Amino acid sequence: MRLAFADPRNLRLSPLNMHHGRPDPDVSDILPSVRRRGVLLALLVLETTADGVVVPDHFDVVAGRRRWTAALAALAEGVELDPVPIAILEPGDDAAAIEASLIENLNRLPPDEVACWETFARLIKAGRTVEAIAATFGMSEVVVKRTLALGALLPRIRALYRREAIDVATVRCLTLASKAQQKAWLSLFDDPEQRAPVGAQLKAWLFGGASIPTKHALFALDDYPGQVVADLFGEDSYFADPDLFWAHQNAAIAARVEALQAAGWSEVVVLDVGDRFATWTHEQVGKRAGGKVFVEVSGRGEVTVHEGWLTTKEARKVRAAADRAARGEADVATPAVVRAEVTNAQETYIDLHRLAAVRVALAEAPGVALRLLVAHALVGSAHWRVEADGRHGDAALSASLATNTATGAFAERRQAVARSLGLDPDRRSVVGQRPERGVSGAFVRLLAMPDDEVLGVAAVVIAETLAAGSAEVEAAGAWLKVEMGRFWRPDEAFFDLIRDREAVNAMLREVGGKKVADGNLTERVKTQKAIIRDHLEGANDRPKVEAWTPRWMAFPPTAYTKRPFAPAARARSVAPLLRRVRPPGDPAAIAAE
Repeated sequence: MRLAFADPRNLRLSPLNMHHGRPDPDVSDILPSVRRRGVLLALLVLETTADGVVVPDHFDVVAGRRRWTAALAALAEGVELDPVPIAILEPGDDAAAIEASLIENLNRLPPDEVACWETFARLIKAGRTVEAIAATFGMSEVVVKRTLALGALLPRIRALYRREAIDVATVRCLTLASKAQQKAWLSLFDDPEQRAPVGAQLKAWLFGGASIPTKHALFALDDYPGQVVADLFGEDSYFADPDLFWAHQNAAIAARVEALQAAGWSEVVVLDVGDRFATWTHEQVGKRAGGKVFVEVSGRGEVTVHEGWLTTKEARKVRAAADRAARGEADVATPAVVRAEVTNAQETYIDLHRLAAVRVALAEAPGVALRLLVAHALVGSAHWRVEADGRHGDAALSASLATNTATGAFAERRQAVARSLGLDPDRRSVVGQRPERGVSGAFVRLLAMPDDEVLGVAAVVIAETLAAGSAEVEAAGAWLKVEMGRFWRPDEAFFDLIRDREAVNAMLREVGGKKVADGNLTERVKTQKAIIRDHLEGANDRPKVEAWTPRWMAFPPTAYTKRPFAPAARARSVAPLLRRVRPPGDPAAIAAE
């Protein structure tokens, strides 16, 4: 036999009950007591089965029909009752013998809870355990402990409860009160000019407002520094200091919001405390459709998270846009733009080669790299998640990057860092790899490294996470005076991507002089590019030009025409900032720190 509790509404009369099939019994004699106290004595039940399978939390009443009927009647009147105690028989139990035993034990109980407390207290004093008392009287240990807990009440309050001058709801709330609060309540109770709070009003009076159950806390109670008060009759406990609770709860809500944002939700909206989330004015959509998260917080501290919702108007727009996309229609007309000096492919080529050079420069100047790293940490950037730049271009550009000596030089530094951190040196990036024990494992390894080695790691990390084609690349390259000729030479991929006649003629003027450029002004772009190659190689009787770096590739870069050139625009935007820098020494001194 097992002792437990059950909702009276989940019980039914067992065919084994001797009164099965008869009219409902008269319970008028016990109904007043059930209204005030609930059902104190255990019902004898069997687990309900359907098609041979046990129905969870449902039971058949074998003995105790009148107590069960009275509990249902009290619930029908709107009286709030605790779950009733039940004794669950195992298949094969002799119900008659157990019933007789229960009746024998239960008949020893005094007539009310206060008298029960006095009896149980004497037994505890005499050396009996809670478990033994529960077994003797056919009660659960929880009921015995709650009865014993009445000892926390002042004697006068117990006397009032025994005389039924105060009801069960009030005495339950008073079990949450300190001795001082109990005395203050008795003063109000005795004052004819005032009305002592009772029931739910008493709980609000004790807690200075809405009572906040601990089950609503998002934070760990083990770390909570404030006082928690347990309800001696119920399963809940409450926070004694609402302000301290809200300080911890708000911090936990903020952490939950950050986690939702990191999970990729477009927006997380925290409603004002007490405001309800109006589902009837919203529609549920997916994360990819731009769904938002709404966090609802009740006045009692309960937090409900509604994921993936938009207002009806917003959802309608999302559906309309999806329909247009399915039909292949553009959402908005693309505005006319001025043709850029270089193609997108050419700009990618320029950005990636120049980034490769800046990476090496940063790796060679860890003092500057560390400062750039700190700037990313403080402000954030396109790649501060953290991840390495993922642009590598097509096969031709990849082959071109492989010939850039900066690519190989940086790869050597990256591999050395990977080995020092216990990472895979053959991976394309150290960023994003997870060492043993994650962040903690990497931290322990860094703790054992000298400062110069740690700075070297930081330099590689920031060099990897720089975004190709960003203002940060321009600023770092200009400050470090990166010489592209040290790493790069014009190759086939560079010339293959040139399409602009005006730009290639300006390059020819740089390489072959004004006379050669003017003499070939109307020639095809292909022809002018071939003449530039001849000058660079000293072929076809052209004078050889050593170490030519196009304006596009230099730091700072400049355009060959008056048309837009994005790298030059980015360089111009950072130039005034660099001119205002007043370092403690020159750039070389900073790089050597």
